[in-house]
Amino acid sequence: MFNLKGKVAVITGSRRGIGKGIAEALAEQGANIVISDIKQKDCDKTAKNIAKRYNVRAIGIECNVSSRDDVNKLMDAAVKKLKKIDILVNNAGIFVQKPMKELSEEDWDKIIDVNLKGVFLCTKAASKRMKKGKIINIASIAGLVGYLNAPAYCASKGGVVNMTRENALELAPKINVNAIAPGVIDTPMTDFLKKDKKLLRQTLAGVPLGNVGKPKDIGRLAVYLASAESDYVTGQTIAVDGGWTIQ
Repeated sequence: MFNLKGKVAVITGSRRGIGKGIAEALAEQGANIVISDIKQKDCDKTAKNIAKRYNVRAIGIECNVSSRDDVNKLMDAAVKKLKKIDILVNNAGIFVQKPMKELSEEDWDKIIDVNLKGVFLCTKAASKRMKKGKIINIASIAGLVGYLNAPAYCASKGGVVNMTRENALELAPKINVNAIAPGVIDTPMTDFLKKDKKLLRQTLAGVPLGNVGKPKDIGRLAVYLASAESDYVTGQTIAVDGGWTIQ
């Protein structure tokens, strides 16, 4: 069950946080890994640690997902060094929490470029090089429900949710496309909650399970969506949020 031995997975935004958690989970099941992020040094460090810990091949490739040239270089390098791409995880993303009246046009453009355009560019480039396989988009509960003071982030993740549906139609039957919508997960992106205990309590009050999730919680679902066990699942967005969105 969940055997990924010999598969090649490209994970964007994977030097730390959710992306790293997904990379580790896939590697634990035997997948060879391409760690991609904005700094080569960080990619190499994470890749080296994963290769050593899980006894798989792992390489690091620097990439700005909002750059078409960077994305094409990433996918070409993955195929050249690891011979193929079976799994793509579109995880790279940024978060800016500002009300609309304070959000600059530059902020808006940057968030949309990374969070939404990046998914488009990576999916387009990878799917051209994939004979078959799985694409997993990391959306957010902010793409399913309103999240105060994050208009651009909500728009970008809502776009990812619906693009997942379209891409699933377009790339069927050879490639399955699904999304994961994380809730509050313990990553550098949510460090601001640790610094504000009142805000943390208020946030967890909206989580029926009452706790913050871990990157490995997302990684476990990613393993399922990357494996043969999910072959009849496509176009879906699954929330991993402690129950936030059921209320």
